[in-house]
Amino acid sequence: MRILHTSDWHIGRSFHGHATLDALRGVLGALVAQVREHDVDVVVVAGDVFDSAAPAAACYGLLTDTLRGLSDAGATVLVTSGNHDSAARLGFQSALLRDGIHVVTDPLRVGTPVTVADADGPVHFYGIPYLEPALVRHLWPDGDVRSQRRAVEHAMAFVRADLAERGGRSVAIAHCFAAGVDATPGVEREIRQGSLDVVPLSVFDGPDYVALGHIHGRQQLSDRVRYAGAPLHYGFTEGDKPRGSWLVDFDAAGFASATWLDLPVPRPLVTLRGTLDELLTDPRFADAESAWVCAKYTDPTPQSDPMRRLLARFPHCATVVHTPEGVRGDDGLSYSRRVRRARSDAELVDAFLSHVREGDGASEPEVAIIRDVIDERSVVEATA
Repeated sequence: MRILHTSDWHIGRSFHGHATLDALRGVLGALVAQVREHDVDVVVVAGDVFDSAAPAAACYGLLTDTLRGLSDAGATVLVTSGNHDSAARLGFQSALLRDGIHVVTDPLRVGTPVTVADADGPVHFYGIPYLEPALVRHLWPDGDVRSQRRAVEHAMAFVRADLAERGGRSVAIAHCFAAGVDATPGVEREIRQGSLDVVPLSVFDGPDYVALGHIHGRQQLSDRVRYAGAPLHYGFTEGDKPRGSWLVDFDAAGFASATWLDLPVPRPLVTLRGTLDELLTDPRFADAESAWVCAKYTDPTPQSDPMRRLLARFPHCATVVHTPEGVRGDDGLSYSRRVRRARSDAELVDAFLSHVREGDGASEPEVAIIRDVIDERSVVEATA
């Protein structure tokens, strides 16, 4: 049996205020083509199909088109809900879906697999929707479900109990932080990484393969426990991480191998650093003119209207950050203390510049100009 493991589509998510729906449509279209090309039998989507609990109508359209395309390509499809999805909204249409498309959102069905057979016998797919402890605790009052870790442990106990009775090969699908994972700062939201919310790998003992979601970068925690990551880049901190999915092969004994399949990147992400003038004119940045750009300009002082000026060269500049170089270190003084310590008008102006420039006071040419202005003012006041 051949299984494609994908996750974290985040349909409807924006990228620094820019819509991503069209880009995602193209990438998911490429994923459907890969399913057909590689004769995939089962596609597993491990949570966070939507980016919010109330997605726009166009998001449902993209999901429906993609699920239909995967089914038409000959695959059985299993989708679970993540922490971004509304289980009710994701699951409401499951009864209307064609045969071979399964949406798993009900915690009470944990331990009841979707079974797909091949020439070597059955493979049992155990979908575990995202389990918010506060919302599922009442379902398992004897389970001490006070954390994400305990919720997944409890769910996997159901899986192992059912598997012990059924026998055969198996796949578990979950959406969580697993021990040893490398998270992406500022991207994977809303599941804390405290010690009670990280799930030990031993919790996933039993199934032949564990398809995880929530982390946006490809990661292999063991031969049989993996994250596929998101199909699009949703932040500049993800820019160096490949996009794709795991092509997992089962033989008669269970897990045999996993191969990474790259997905196309509609627009690369780059972070540029230099003075604003360098960013606007230097030929070494020419390759970035068609990319998503995070521009970090290093001028000592904030520049006028940097985003508008950068957009003239980089039409897809998404964010601009002022990161001055050569700034004097923080002397620990507040603005009011600097003002009180000033012994002259020149020092008072320098105190103001140090405050607005985060520690960098007047330069030597500026000191000369300030002195000239103060001297002229003194002459005017003396003759008034």
